[in-house]
Amino acid sequence: MAVRRLHPDQPAHFAFTPENLSWVSETIAKYPEGKQASAVIPVLWRAQEQIGGWITEPAIRVVADMLNMAHIRVLEIATFYTMFQLAPIGSKAHVQVCGTTPCMLRGSKDLIKVCKSRISDDPFHISADGAFSWEEVECLGSCANAPMVQIGKDTYEDLTADSFNALLDGFAKGAPPKPGSQIGRTASCPEGGPTTLSDPALYDGSRIGQWQKRLAGGGGTAPATPAAPAGPSTPPAPSAPPASAAPATEAKPFVHPAALAAMANAGIVKELEERSSGGKPIAASELANLAQLARVKGPAAYGARPDETDGGKA
Repeated sequence: MAVRRLHPDQPAHFAFTPENLSWVSETIAKYPEGKQASAVIPVLWRAQEQIGGWITEPAIRVVADMLNMAHIRVLEIATFYTMFQLAPIGSKAHVQVCGTTPCMLRGSKDLIKVCKSRISDDPFHISADGAFSWEEVECLGSCANAPMVQIGKDTYEDLTADSFNALLDGFAKGAPPKPGSQIGRTASCPEGGPTTLSDPALYDGSRIGQWQKRLAGGGGTAPATPAAPAGPSTPPAPSAPPASAAPATEAKPFVHPAALAAMANAGIVKELEERSSGGKPIAASELANLAQLARVKGPAAYGARPDETDGGKA
């Protein structure tokens, strides 16, 4: 970044207008006690707007005193950020042309040529009619819509030499175009409109519940809708099974495969055999206790031979 210094010709003093002073007081009050210095950038910006687009040395001192800051601290801020102009600018527009890589690749050099032909050969010089000035700056954050310029608070994007000339014509007439993309796209959407998720049915509600139908049609089972709770009633008497019905097969007790593996690894052979031949399901807490006993007492406590579990080690 080039060295930025205050303009040699400075006014004698600066004071906020009553309206701006009220705004500044409200802005400073938004910050907690002892943190009022955090308001320095918006307050400096308000001073710049009041002066006419640039910041003066007396204004820097006034802002510093209002925020209880050292004068040099506010000077550092004003000279660091390119949003603060340190010299008089054009009365109708000061153009900041982004010259960083994305804008350069997309044609910012053509915009700079327009500035040189219409405003001045050199940046920071005001045009002959006093209406315009320009400079080249670093990234302004609209890389997807390059090339672009910033004028005041607004950005103008997707520019060409022709559309940039039209933009300057609008400012000259006092009727600048709408900020943003100058080719009609919204924000940084693709040129020509969306290229994905463009089916209107995605947004009209017609696809609600389609996934349930697809599951049901493809052999899957759609989630059942929970039934409303029934009121208290007498349960019906169980009906007798048909005479021709085959006798029900006794269900085997459930033993999780992980439980079987853990019991085998712990050497609980006797317990394992009992559970797989007709015992009851094993709870997780009970399994942990059995494994602990196996580690403490050894597999022999459960009827296992040492060579059946861990190679003869108890």
